Formats: sequence, C-alpha cells, structure tokens
Amino acid sequence: MEWIDFPDDRFKVHGLAWWNENKPDLSRLPKRLKDTFRPPVWSLAQCPAGGRVRFKTDSTTIGFRAKAPDRTVMHHITLIGEAGFDIYVDGFFMGSVWPDAEGEMQAMWRIGKERKPRDITIHMPLYKPTTIKQIGVEEGSIIEDPKPFALPKPIVYYGTSITQGGCASTPGTTYQDFISRELDADFVNLGFSGNGQGEPEVAAAINEIDSSCIVVDHWANVGLKLEENLPVFVGALRKAHKTVPILVVGPFYFCSEDYENSINPIQRKVAESFVKKMRRDGDKNIHYVDGLKMVSKEHSFGLVDGAHCNSLGFYFCAQGLAPYLKRVLGR
Repeated sequence: MEWIDFPDDRFKVHGLAWWNENKPDLSRLPKRLKDTFRPPVWSLAQCPAGGRVRFKTDSTTIGFRAKAPDRTVMHHITLIGEAGFDIYVDGFFMGSVWPDAEGEMQAMWRIGKERKPRDITIHMPLYKPTTIKQIGVEEGSIIEDPKPFALPKPIVYYGTSITQGGCASTPGTTYQDFISRELDADFVNLGFSGNGQGEPEVAAAINEIDSSCIVVDHWANVGLKLEENLPVFVGALRKAHKTVPILVVGPFYFCSEDYENSINPIQRKVAESFVKKMRRDGDKNIHYVDGLKMVSKEHSFGLVDGAHCNSLGFYFCAQGLAPYLKRVLGR
C-alpha cells in the first residue's frame, strides 16, 4: 500500500469553498474573515459537513487515516454521522470509518475485485472538526481527476442543524448528498446548528462563491423573526448574486405541530408571501419551496426526535426539493 500524505493535489476537495486558502484545515468558512463571524458560527464551520475528497483510481483497496478530537457523540446521531467518514465508489456506498477511543481512524476499504478506474468520493464528518492524515492506494495505482459534475457550479445551501446534516446516520446521507448524486451536482453546505440566523456576515461570505443556485433554509433558527430577516438576508445575497436562482424553503413537518401552538404554519405563510412579493417586484429568479413536500406528517417516521431527520428523512427531503432544483437549473 502506498500511503500519501494529505493534502495532495491529486485528491480533489469539494464542498469546502475556501479550501485553497484554508488548507490543510477543513473549514467551511474563510479564515481571513474569522473575526467577522459570531464565535459559535466559526466553531461550527470547523466541522466539515458537505466536504468531500474525490479522485479516480484503479486500486482495488483504498486506505484512509484521519483524526478526530474525541469520540463523544450526541444522543440523536450516530458516531459515524457525527465524527466519521464514508466512501462511495462510482456513486454507490461502500463503507465507513469512525474514531476509536483516542479519536484515531484507519480504514482499508476493499472496493473491487479487478483493477479498473473507479470514481471515489470520501465524505467528511458532519459534526466534528477532524484532520485527514493520509490516503492509501495499492502500489502502482493510477490517481486521476474524477469525472466532472454535470453542473459546473455548486449549489450553496444555507441553514440550520438540519442543513448541516443533523441527524444523518452517515456523512453521505444528508439531503444535499442525495440531491448531488441525483442531479450530478456539486454543493457547499453552510448549515450552522442552532445558528442559522440569516446574518449579513455569512451572506457576504456566500457572495464570494460562484454558485449555480442558493437554497435558503434557516427557518428553524429564527422563529418569528423570519419575516424581518428574509428581506435583509436575501437582499444581502442579491448584492452580488443578481440573477442566481434563490430557493426559499418553508418549514417541513414537526411533530410538535399536533400538540402545541406551532409557529411553523406562520413561517410558511411568511416565506411564501415574501417570495411572492419579490416576484411581483421583478425578481423572477426567486422561488418558494413548500417544506411539506420534503417532510409531511405521513413521512414523520423519518424524524429522529420530531424535528431532525435521520437518513431516511433526508431522502424524503431530497425527493421533495430535487424537482424545484431541476426546474430552476434546467435539469
């Protein structure tokens, strides 16, 4: 086995929009702007949700070494989803790795019987800052660029813990990953657990990304302030992204809607009314997404705790959101 220190230009990093200036750190926001973000936003940005390593190789085994700070795990997510990595080969899941008691990770993924080129995608952890140490291939194996995405520019997702990936079983089963595989599209995950508050500082960072579409999905963190926040946050995005399609997502189903005075119905009306007004005022590239098309009461068994999705719930989210993206992206 040939072990190659990471980073190495042969291994392409996707989903971390500022990788070239941040590397080797797996940060989701630019280090030069650290002082402009609230500390919790910056801290969460060190969890590389949506980050992926991609390459093509004819090796039949992929070696992998990484380090997490610990192996603590939240009650409603798996250790693999929070702190581990998983591998997909030609678009199909092949295995995972997770930290041991010291936070060390090592895998030897067997991915095929014969030597032939295969596209490899390694997904990064959703909720734990980590370091990739080495990637291994069999001696004499080729390492080439992966097949390019059909969509040349990434979709940017902004939002909350749901956007960040809470609580997928594995890093590769967030709703963005399901959509990425269906649409053959790259993406950037800028979900910040409990801290998707529609801040202009984050909008300014998003404006640095040359994106194909922006999905605004932060309703769960702003409560009734959504009505005043949407014009500010979307207005900040429009300063740079004049015509890029923006999808504003309304709340999906929360189990609490059946037993308390939920604000979700109010938020749905607020988001839909905001988009209608923007379109009346001439912005034809903004669209409302009915969150109930993503997770409805009938699909509530896809929720871990009545609010966050498990991997099945994220599959439902992807199936509900993908048709909107296909329309605006001409796919």
